[in-house]
Amino acid sequence: MKLCSGFNRFGPWGHTSTKSIEPIFSTLNLKTRRSTMFRKNTVLGTVGIFLTAILLVSRIAFPQNGAKVKVVASLPDYASIAKEIGGDYVVVDHIVAGNQNPHFVPPKPSYALKLKDADMFISTGLDLEMWVPTLIDKSRNPKIFEGAIGYVAASLGVKLLEVPTTNPDRSAGDIHIYGNPHIQTSPVNLRRISENILIGLQKVDPKHATYYEQRQKTYVARIDSAMFGPELVHLLGGETLARLVEAGTLIDFLQNKEYGGEKLIHKLGGWLKAAMPFRGKRVIAYHKSWAYFCRDFGLEVVDHIEPKPGIPPSARHVKEVIDKIKSQQIKVMIVANYFEKKTPRKIEARTGIKAVFLPLSVGGVPEVKNTFDLFDYWIKQINRAFEEKS
Repeated sequence: MKLCSGFNRFGPWGHTSTKSIEPIFSTLNLKTRRSTMFRKNTVLGTVGIFLTAILLVSRIAFPQNGAKVKVVASLPDYASIAKEIGGDYVVVDHIVAGNQNPHFVPPKPSYALKLKDADMFISTGLDLEMWVPTLIDKSRNPKIFEGAIGYVAASLGVKLLEVPTTNPDRSAGDIHIYGNPHIQTSPVNLRRISENILIGLQKVDPKHATYYEQRQKTYVARIDSAMFGPELVHLLGGETLARLVEAGTLIDFLQNKEYGGEKLIHKLGGWLKAAMPFRGKRVIAYHKSWAYFCRDFGLEVVDHIEPKPGIPPSARHVKEVIDKIKSQQIKVMIVANYFEKKTPRKIEARTGIKAVFLPLSVGGVPEVKNTFDLFDYWIKQINRAFEEKS
């Protein structure tokens, strides 16, 4: 009985003999086997390509054969922190010298060679080191391209100051569109920077992730103790104290809160206590290098030698600064030691202000070998300058 016109229970061919259709099914079975084999080969090929890709990525991403992680940083401050966290498992280098202006660094071939075999590169990640993209391109090292596993933006998560509220205008000078990029001038910021470096090291060298984490915690504990003093850290915790510093309310909080019948301000130690003599004092600065330091330690910058960021001082502006120093009786001027000294010395001679030339980064003077030395040096020199002018 036909199921429909031209189609019986054996198919559309109209045959009733099974022998007559065996060659057809044999052909179909062969095609099915070939199709199945093709799919298997395709899957195996795809798996092979995937495994090869994983192998290649692992060779790119991680140090091989127990080799140390090669870390290069744009700034010596980041390099110093990387050494603290990486310990025995890293070799660290940096591009910018401690007494060099980080805004203007020529992308020399020798710098590109430093990056060529780097496993990890640390940059601020803002628009401070505008020379970095060119240098990374010249290195031809895909491990450290921005967004790659070996690239670390130190500024990630840092509470940025001086973020423009209007569209940046180049007539206003060297405006940083994301905010002030000199983030390394704050001990509070170093906590966050160290976290970013930790994450970077754990990505490129997961085998030693726990080791790096323990050393980063030790580094942060040392920063907290050096900043606030161990007693206050024990009572309130470094994270709470850091947030109060960022909010600009720490000193008021400590002056108004008590513990054990005593104002908490009396338990303050570390760099903040050492810097209390110049808290609230007014200064002149050369460039907007010190925003985070001033936030943390309570200095007030009333004017800059540069009329606008990155613009050399004109005679007219220098006169305005001199008049302001005299009228407001400003005693101290702080200048990163990579800037020209002629103008600060001229202002010093005409006003009696004390010019303090400070390294902005680790290694800027021989005695500053790490981030702890750097803040020790800054606070000591600024205190000495105010003492001389008192």
